[in-house]
Amino acid sequence: MADWKLTRLRVAYGQDVASMREWGLFVSKGIKDPEPDAFGEPGIFLIRPDGTIYMAALNSMPAARPRIDDVVQAIEFFTDRSYPPRGEA
Repeated sequence: MADWKLTRLRVAYGQDVASMREWGLFVSKGIKDPEPDAFGEPGIFLIRPDGTIYMAALNSMPAARPRIDDVVQAIEFFTDRSYPPRGEA
C-alpha cells in the first residue's frame, strides 16, 4: 500500500483457502519452491459502502494483473458518471 501510495483503498491479503473460495478466487496448488501448498490467484473487488460488490475481476493465473493506476482511473470514470454495475441479467 505504501509503494502504490494507496490512501483511500483498502487492501486485503493473507486469506485462508476457505475464505478464498468464499470470494470465488481461483485456488492453485504450489508446483515449485517457494510456492505454498495452496494459494489464491489475483482478484480485485470493489465493494460499495453498503457491502455489495460493485466490480469483481478474477484471474486464474498470476498474469494480466491490471496496473493500479488503470484501476484507479476506471474507478474515477465509473463513479463520476454514476455508472451502474453490470452482470445482473
